[in-house]
Amino acid sequence: MASVTMGVTAKAPLAQARSRRLGLTALIALVVGSMIGGGVFSLPQNMAKGAAPAAILIGWLITGIGMLALALVYQRLSTRKPELDSGPYAYARAGFGDFVGFNSAWGYWLSAWIGNVSYAVLIFGTLGHFFPMFGSGNTLPAIIGASVALWLIHALVLLGVRQAALANVVFTIAKLVPIVLFVALVLLAFRIDTFSLDFWGSGTPSLGSIAEQVKSTMLVTLWVFIGIEGASVVSARAAKREDIGRATIAGFGLALSAYVLVSLLALGVMTQSELVGLPDTASMADVLGSIAGPWGDLFIRVGLLVSVAGAFLSWTLFAAEIPFVAARDGDMPAFFSKENANGSPANALWVTNLLVQAFLILTYFSESTYTALFYIASVAILVPYVFSGAYALKLALTGEAYRPGENRGRDLLIGAVATIYGIWLVYAAGLSYLLMCALLYAPGIVIFAWTRRERGERMFGPVDALLALGLVVAAGIAAWMMWTGAISPL
Repeated sequence: MASVTMGVTAKAPLAQARSRRLGLTALIALVVGSMIGGGVFSLPQNMAKGAAPAAILIGWLITGIGMLALALVYQRLSTRKPELDSGPYAYARAGFGDFVGFNSAWGYWLSAWIGNVSYAVLIFGTLGHFFPMFGSGNTLPAIIGASVALWLIHALVLLGVRQAALANVVFTIAKLVPIVLFVALVLLAFRIDTFSLDFWGSGTPSLGSIAEQVKSTMLVTLWVFIGIEGASVVSARAAKREDIGRATIAGFGLALSAYVLVSLLALGVMTQSELVGLPDTASMADVLGSIAGPWGDLFIRVGLLVSVAGAFLSWTLFAAEIPFVAARDGDMPAFFSKENANGSPANALWVTNLLVQAFLILTYFSESTYTALFYIASVAILVPYVFSGAYALKLALTGEAYRPGENRGRDLLIGAVATIYGIWLVYAAGLSYLLMCALLYAPGIVIFAWTRRERGERMFGPVDALLALGLVVAAGIAAWMMWTGAISPL
């Protein structure tokens, strides 16, 4: 009897742990739910703002190839390096050292919670269409409402990551319905003569050259794909390791199809100049409203609210998971590694959402817009993306984690494309946003130093010291340019 009793006792915690793990459906929903948020509902106006149909097609081609390479990077690394959890942060740390790894975690965390501020602004900016007191999402009533929503989601995540992920499955299914309806109805109203009008943008001098037009689409397309690494971020909580790669590729395919159809079909219903004149937060609703009437506009706006609420939930999970895992690995202060009784990263969640709350208040005083916030969030995540691709390339070049004689040619190509695409995005982001992100990255040096002191380790090696110095200099330049008005915060 003693041996039986011991066996049951030993198996109980294991069964409980497994019951908290995420299956394939939940992982796909996290990937799709984190990517498809508010961005898809803004695509018609956001893409047409700086590009004609031809440039938008080229932009999606570049993005499709680059993001497919990045998706394949996460798919392959999840099985080739199964001991590494938390995706982008872990890969940067393993490949390029603790300081680069820390900055990848810091940048991803910045992107996640700043992105959540943009979602909160977008939710109440959409409600402002029906209730004028919410304005563009940055009035006092909107900030109060967004704060209530923030802490309700906070409470849900504290109940447990698996429970929150299951709720996200429902949100993800619900958000796909208005997108499918939009595509079906706009396809019926599509006119090829409208789509081909000024196809190359030569009749609109303000758009500039094709290269400039394509460049203008890059941060928009990056923003709508942020979250492609979602399954990798929560890899430690996956029931099966191979499901991480499956969820990543499935999510990529679903999202790319939706984005391309929404942005291109809209150009067959309204001209580029007409789309530019629409509001930047829910232009999809205006497009459908122009052909289906008020009910179409209303249906899309309700769908937007559901979609953004789901993305808000997904990114709250990711934003807390990154500092939690980094702290567990010894790259952020131990304070962040605490879990509550439900297995939620409680301390990381509290700090994250207090920062979201602070920035929500800041949007009231600075009158920040959804677009400005998502640009900053997009640029902040570039460091983790670049180093994820670079790590995959490094493994393929050195042969680490490969069997003797195993063909590495395909992985070399995938890693190279993902890295080059990431570097291209850094260029496309432009100096202003890069400098503003440097200003956000620089305080992380203090947190890194705190962590090293906590562990009794040397703060910087020679290369890391140079990187830290460069970051401080860039942040100083950004602060000076903001002070003089040369660049504008938010």
